[in-house]
This record gives sequence, structure tokens and C-alpha cells, in this order.
Amino acid sequence: MTAPLTPSQPPHHQPSNDPWRTAPHPGGATSPYGYEEDGPGMKNEVLQAAAVMVAVAVSGVLLGLLWLWLSPRVPLVSDGRAVFLKDTEGEQAIGVDGTFTLLALGFGLVSGVVAFLLRRSGGVPLVAGLALGSLLGALLAWRAGIWLGPETDVVAHAKAVGKGVVFEAPLELKAKGTLLAWPVAALAVHLGLTALFGPRDPEPPYPTPYGEPRGDAHPCAGA
Repeated sequence: MTAPLTPSQPPHHQPSNDPWRTAPHPGGATSPYGYEEDGPGMKNEVLQAAAVMVAVAVSGVLLGLLWLWLSPRVPLVSDGRAVFLKDTEGEQAIGVDGTFTLLALGFGLVSGVVAFLLRRSGGVPLVAGLALGSLLGALLAWRAGIWLGPETDVVAHAKAVGKGVVFEAPLELKAKGTLLAWPVAALAVHLGLTALFGPRDPEPPYPTPYGEPRGDAHPCAGA
């Protein structure tokens, strides 16, 4: 039984009977429903996403070097008037695209796993940073491989080496869609790991009116 209200207990000290009232959160402001509002946590999440984006994009230089090193060479030859493929039935050009695709998929796998390990809770900023960084990394790898590879001016290169001398064609991606292999693989791996092993949101509390027993308490408890 509760004691009746006496003059020594001013009305403003009465506990609220509002069933949706929640206690203030010790760590910061909360919404009326008991959830923390956006604050420094969101800022840190955006900063982490930016760091992931920059790190992933810069790693595109390594992809470009590996692409240049592992790609098959396309041999060309000049007859003094035009430049031809030395091996017209060769599949080296297809192998150049295939090598880039396989390497990009591998980089996507690694970047997706690393991003998940850095922040298991995921979040929209992290996913956006990972996707944008992967796309920028693929573009950087493509341009770095071309820039560091054989001469891109085929006609000038053919004149420099002379008639009948075999030389290497510049690196080139025939299918530009291969640039999406890295971001697609990174997002697929990261989202899959988050769905399987990411933290689960706790069940929201269900407050009860003041003075009434909680749902999990036995009505005869304490009798």
C-alpha cells in the first residue's frame, strides 16, 4: 500500500504515472522512446567511413601494379604502313580483361572483410565509403596500369622499333564493366558478413505504468 499524499510531500515530487516515461540516459540525450539521438557517434562513424574510403582507393595503385605484372602481353608488329596483331588467333586481349577482373574480385573480398573487422556494426556511411573507395580504387588501378605499362601511342612506338619488329600493345580494358567487379564484390562480402556475424539490435524496453508489476514478474511475488 502507498502512503497518502501529505503536505510534507509537495505535488511536484509525485512520481509520474506516464507509462512511456523513460529515465534519462547517463551518457547523453535520448529520444522520448528511449533511443540515443545522433551525436558524436555519428561523427565518428562518418570519419571512419572516410578513412576506409581513402585507404581502399589508394590500394588501387597496388591493383594496377599487379595487373601490369600478371596480364598477358599482346604482341604487335608493323609492316611500315600499318600495325597488326602478330598472333591474330591469340586470346591475350581477353586475358587482360580477365586478369583485371580476377584481381578486382580478390581486392573486393579483402576490402570487404577488413571493413567488417574494423566496424562490425556496419552503418550506411561505412557502406557508402566502401563502395565509393572501391570504385575509385578500380579507376586508379586502370589508369595506373595504362600509365606504367607499354607506350600508349602505338604508331609512334611502331616507328621507333622499326618494320617487322614485335612490340607490346598498351594495356587496355575492352569491357569497362570490369571496373565494377571490385565495388560489387566488396559490398557483397561486407553485407553478407554483417548479416551473418554483425551485432543484433537489442529488444526495445516495454515500460509499465508506475506501481504496476512488470510483465515478467509473478503477480503473487512478495506475498
